[in-house]
Amino acid sequence: MDLMALLKSFIYLTASSLLAPVLVLLALLTVWMVIYSGNFVGRGLRRSRLPRQINVVASLENHTFTDFPDSVQSFTKELLVLKDNCAKEVTILNLLRENEHRLWKSLDRLKMLIRIGPGLGLIGTLIPMGTGLAALGQGDLTRLSGDLVIAFTTTVVGMALGIISYCFFTIQRRWIEEDIKNMTLAAELLTTDGGE
Repeated sequence: MDLMALLKSFIYLTASSLLAPVLVLLALLTVWMVIYSGNFVGRGLRRSRLPRQINVVASLENHTFTDFPDSVQSFTKELLVLKDNCAKEVTILNLLRENEHRLWKSLDRLKMLIRIGPGLGLIGTLIPMGTGLAALGQGDLTRLSGDLVIAFTTTVVGMALGIISYCFFTIQRRWIEEDIKNMTLAAELLTTDGGE
C-alpha cells in the first residue's frame, strides 16, 4: 500500500472520529452556559439591589458592609477577625491577595469558553463538510444535506457560546475590578486604624 494513501486514510479516520466528541462537548457546554446564565443573572440582580450612590470610605470606616456585594462583605468580615487578632500587615495583605486571586480565577472558565466555543464550532463545521463533499462526488445529495446541517449548526452554536461568554466575561471583569478596589480600600483603612 502506498504511504501517502495510508497517511490520508489515517488522517481521514482521525478527523472523522473527532466529530462525535465535538458534538458532545458542544452540547455539554451549551447546557453549562444555560446554568451559568441563571447564576450570572442572579448575581446581577443581587448587585442591582445594592445602593447606587454610596460613600465607600464612610461605609468601610463605619463597618457598614451591607452596601457591598457578597465577596466584599465576606472579605471585610475576615479582615475584621484578623484585625481583632492583631494580625500583621503581611497576613492582611495575604488575605487580600488570596481573595483577588480567587475572584480572577472565577473568570478562567469563561476565558477558555471564549476560545473553545468557536474552535469547536469550526471543527464541527469542517469535518462534516469533508464527508459531505465526498457524498456529493458520489451523487448522494441526502447525505450532503445532512452533513451541511450539522456543519452549519455547530458553527452557530460554537459562535453563540463564544459571544455569550465574552459578554459575561466583560461584565463580570468590571464587577471584579470594583470589588478588588473596595477590598483594597477596606484593607488600607482597617490597617491604618489598627496602626494608630
